[in-house]
Amino acid sequence: MSQGKRHRQRLGRTELSANGYDILSGNRISLLQNGQAYFPAIVAAFDRACHEIYLETYIYEDDAVGKRIAETLKRAVQRGVTVHVLIDGYGSKNLPRCVLDDLQTGGVKTLIYRPKISPWTFRRRRLRRMHRKVVVVDREIAFVGGINIIADSASPSTPPRYDYAVVVEGPLVDVIRLSSQQLWSAVSWRHFRKRKIRGGTLPVSTFTGGYMRAAFLLRNNYHHRRDIEAAYMQAIEGAKSEIILANAYFLPGLDFRHALMQAAGRGVRVVLLLQGKVEYLLEHYASRALYGNLLNAGIEIYEYRKSFLHAKVAVIDGHWATVGSSNIDPFSLLLSCEANVVVENETFGAALAQSLKKTVETDGCRILPDNWKQQPAGLRFISWLSYGLLRWMQGISGYARKDSTS
Repeated sequence: MSQGKRHRQRLGRTELSANGYDILSGNRISLLQNGQAYFPAIVAAFDRACHEIYLETYIYEDDAVGKRIAETLKRAVQRGVTVHVLIDGYGSKNLPRCVLDDLQTGGVKTLIYRPKISPWTFRRRRLRRMHRKVVVVDREIAFVGGINIIADSASPSTPPRYDYAVVVEGPLVDVIRLSSQQLWSAVSWRHFRKRKIRGGTLPVSTFTGGYMRAAFLLRNNYHHRRDIEAAYMQAIEGAKSEIILANAYFLPGLDFRHALMQAAGRGVRVVLLLQGKVEYLLEHYASRALYGNLLNAGIEIYEYRKSFLHAKVAVIDGHWATVGSSNIDPFSLLLSCEANVVVENETFGAALAQSLKKTVETDGCRILPDNWKQQPAGLRFISWLSYGLLRWMQGISGYARKDSTS
């Protein structure tokens, strides 16, 4: 039995979800939209910390947000809090070394996940990235979502990135904390440092006000290669009335696409809110190569063009919801270290669904089947060429498969 499973059993509230993953009751899960809500919440949690902090982020930017977080973490160290900051070598490649040096001088422990990067190789170990956005403070509170440590927008006049995170209180915090400890230890070992984190036992959380069932799902290259993808697939296949999915980089495999189309064929309303502004040219056009078949199946597609869509969330039948860092594309589902929270609760599901529907109504540009069929042949060619190039990149990385990612 794994250490993580033994730990969850000690919590005494573990159940097996109908979708096949361990789920814990007794939690309170709150929704945060955009950095405007997220950054003040994590800063407040850091200022309340008494024992330890874990911060994992793909991007750490040396902007106003990054500086504010750094100062807050250093203040925590001065109070005697042990602080761990893990960033990704590629996502944070532009972070000046002096920023990490300043954190370390202030007593913050820092690590870089796979610091060696190369634009000229598709070897899988170079493509594996730490894409998680996780914060854990003591055993009291955790944050999981898609928001990096970077300002929401490049300037005050630019609309913010559209993104989500959740605040977790209750027994699930211990599961998230254990995952952060294990990832830190694994990266420490690669850096030839101590293998395990040593320290005193933290006081058990006294939180008792939760009633929500929730799970923490990982995607890594060891024991959790398919957990997030499988949870999505099982929820979609069991959908009865409505699927709302917002995803920044949407390039699902054949099985995933078929599950969505079959749901629409059963009479389920399927709504996709996808990236409308061009951020990464190749992936943008590759995703659009899939629009025709999805639209023909009766799926509603809306593009978010107000700013950059960065969300990775879904609500199914109003009671199953997920918020996290995992995109629906081969790089997230096959290569990156990802983390999502799944919530099985009607109150939370309704809150997320209401937020997404409001965005669809006010800022979503609907792609209509008839209009899509009339797009120029040149654009269709570029879309399929981009799709083919991404598939080729996937193949030479060693991750081309004949199943759900084909």
